Amino acid sequence: MSTTGRKRPDHVSQALASSRLGVPAVVFFVLSAAAPLTVVGGVITTGYAVTGITGLPLAFLAVAAVLVLFSVGYVAMARHVSNAGAFYTYVTRGLGRPAGIGAAWVALLAYNMMQVGLYGGFGFVAAPLLNDWFGVSLAWWVIALFSWALVAVLGVMRVDINGTILAFLLVAEIAVIVVYDAASLLNPAGNTVSYETLKPSNLFVSGLGALLVIAVTGFVGFEGAAVFAEETKNPRRTVPIATYVSVGIIATLYAVSAWAMTVATGPENIVNTSRENGPETIFLLAGAHLGTTAVHIGHALLLTSLIAAMISFHNTTARYAFALGRERVLPAAFGRTSRRSGAPKVGSLAQSALGLVVILGYAAAGLDPLTQLFFWAGTSGAFGVLLLITATSVAVIGFFSREPNGESAWRRLIAPGLAVLALSMMVVLSVSNFATLLGVEATSPLRWIVPALFPVAALIGVGWALVLKATRPDVYRSIGLGANSSIGRTGPSVLAPEAPVSPRVATEGAR
Repeated sequence: MSTTGRKRPDHVSQALASSRLGVPAVVFFVLSAAAPLTVVGGVITTGYAVTGITGLPLAFLAVAAVLVLFSVGYVAMARHVSNAGAFYTYVTRGLGRPAGIGAAWVALLAYNMMQVGLYGGFGFVAAPLLNDWFGVSLAWWVIALFSWALVAVLGVMRVDINGTILAFLLVAEIAVIVVYDAASLLNPAGNTVSYETLKPSNLFVSGLGALLVIAVTGFVGFEGAAVFAEETKNPRRTVPIATYVSVGIIATLYAVSAWAMTVATGPENIVNTSRENGPETIFLLAGAHLGTTAVHIGHALLLTSLIAAMISFHNTTARYAFALGRERVLPAAFGRTSRRSGAPKVGSLAQSALGLVVILGYAAAGLDPLTQLFFWAGTSGAFGVLLLITATSVAVIGFFSREPNGESAWRRLIAPGLAVLALSMMVVLSVSNFATLLGVEATSPLRWIVPALFPVAALIGVGWALVLKATRPDVYRSIGLGANSSIGRTGPSVLAPEAPVSPRVATEGAR
């Protein structure tokens, strides 16, 4: 039958645009999700103010060490499994299909929470700045809608275009942080550079758990390299390099910035200064030596930092939905990509629709965009990612126990095992300190309700997997196979072939 005059349908399933991202582009996506200036301005000062502990620079290094341990097994598995679903796929291949779908539901909840939370933060921060700069007075939600529209448009464009924009914003953002840190270190309190906060005795004190949890939030997004594996030029090389480079840059930037602040104020004054000035601390310290122009530039880049994080989390969330749609765990429409851009169009539009509903809903209800949207959603989403990282470490051990694939014992067992122990301790500390993370009273029901959302989501995912097993065994058997899935395939894959799927993984319907 002739197809002349027909509109060509969007690509289906395995058609994410391949070979468009190199190591630098993936690093830009990862670092943008980490939102360096937002962390330096907000998370670091919050850490000092909430815990009263001055060992925060070492806390960032300690968390980085744990994440490097995690990354050893994570990137080793990435050499054999290339899928936009990342955590979902890894848990599936390591712990079984029901656990994988449970992880997928947790991932969608966590990343969506972090993404929509950023709209509240952007609107809140931008409103007074626009009034100061231009005399324009707008409600936070109106400003949030402008950022939402920008992210929605970029979300359906080519992924490398998104990467270029993120690169420009991120380089400027990091440059400002470096200049601010230099100003603090060159102008120490009392004319003496103090190394007091770098002593271990300032870290291992009461309240360490809360401090580590706060430090973890600064790294959320580092795991995103594997999400873009299908769109990279060489996944086996790009994912490991991008992951390690990202963790190294984040840890160095945050540890130096946290230390530089204590040098500028004096170690004995950093806690009170952070409590008095909050996120403005870094800008006030910079302004004292660099002038108001430097402060204005920093404020502008704080806004672009939030936008860059929105773009990065939007792309990550859309690709999780794509991976699930390709395998028909979600409706098939989510597994389609734009013919022109190769972007996961339906997943991107769905994420944009959710963001619009949240912005308008919060505006109509008169809720606080900073505390009840940005802070609560962001902190809770970060906890969800911590749970995913922990589950993935266990999955790495499970995967390599069946398929060693020539990997050393260090990569497939020792490092992932140590990571499981360390991450499990962090999860326990997170739950016990959740009231502090949310900024609510210890008796508030939110301290249990919010973290409970994630195991509930996981159980719903497990239940859905069992429903698929009973009613759609063809779909169930394809869970976790990514581009190798035969469900709904309409033509040859445009991607480089994934690592061979073992017959046990491909056909084992009982798991």
